[in-house]
Formats: sequence, structure tokens, C-alpha cells
Amino acid sequence: MKYCSDCGNSVSKIIPEGDDRMRYVCDSCDTIHYQNPRIIVGTIPVAGDKVLLCKRAIEPRRGFWTIPAGFMENGETTLEGALRETWEEAMAKLDGVKLYRMFNLPYINQVYMFYLGDLVGEDFGSGTESLDVRLFSEEEIPWSELAFPVVTDALKELFEDRKTATYPVRISDVEPFWQRAKKTT
Repeated sequence: MKYCSDCGNSVSKIIPEGDDRMRYVCDSCDTIHYQNPRIIVGTIPVAGDKVLLCKRAIEPRRGFWTIPAGFMENGETTLEGALRETWEEAMAKLDGVKLYRMFNLPYINQVYMFYLGDLVGEDFGSGTESLDVRLFSEEEIPWSELAFPVVTDALKELFEDRKTATYPVRISDVEPFWQRAKKTT
């Protein structure tokens, strides 16, 4: 950030009085510009023993498969955002939706919240951000073509949870790949 969004003057990165971390502060009007994590919301739509996946039509990871998900918008709840993303990307509606998985990625300032729900009917299709949308059984999932590690983790957990028909809400912190690599060496 170089300029204040309130008055247009330059900003400096300092620790404001009474704060404990670096912030951009306007050199002229003293506005403190807080930067907060981005929340990604989505769903894992299920139909029987299959899950609905979308092939991404946009970067990052264009051409790779994922669950319908995206950035939460202002003025909506996490569930509303997840259902909106499901409609926008897969033209699908869900029933019996409940929070299933949350990932904290502090190194990139993101939080992922995935809901689990039953696909309503067999109506779904490619939205503007999807090249293709398909139902996959566990054996059919293109595991090496999944867009993001958190999607891989959530899907593996889902198939594991199906064995006991218990779907706990899991919350975990994800470390950057370079820190995970240090622990294994």
C-alpha cells in the first residue's frame, strides 16, 4: 500500500500507539488501514457415494478440479457465500448443509470454510468460472489434478468419515510447504 484510500496521501508502515503490529498509517490524516484475512467459503456437494467437482476456468490453477468455493462477499454469512459459490460455479443447490471443514492458512492470510451438503436433484452445470462439472466416486476422482491441497485433504477426510457415517467439524492450521519439508528432513 502506498496511498491512503481516505485522502490519497502517502502512508507509512508503523506500529500505531496502543497496537502490537505493523499497520499502514496515513502520513496526513492518520487513518489506520487494517488488512485482514480473506475468507474462502465453499461446499462439498454429495449425491449418494459421489461428490460434485468443478474444473476451474480461471486462475489460479485453471484446468484443475476443485469443489465449488470462492471468496466470501461483504454482507453475507459464510453459509450464504458457500451456497452462492456453489450456484455460480456448479449451478447446483444443496440441502442439509452443515459446516464440515475449516483450514487456517495464516502464512497467506486466508481461512477456508467448507460445508457438506446433499445435492438437490440431478440439476447442475458449468457456471462462468467452471470448464466442466461432474460427479465423481472416490475411485474416479482425478487426485493428481486437484487444484488445492486443502481440497485434497477435505475429500480424503470425507471418504474416511463415510466409513463410520460420522462427520465431525475439523479445524486445522496449515503450514507453508517449506516448513512441512523441514520437519520431514
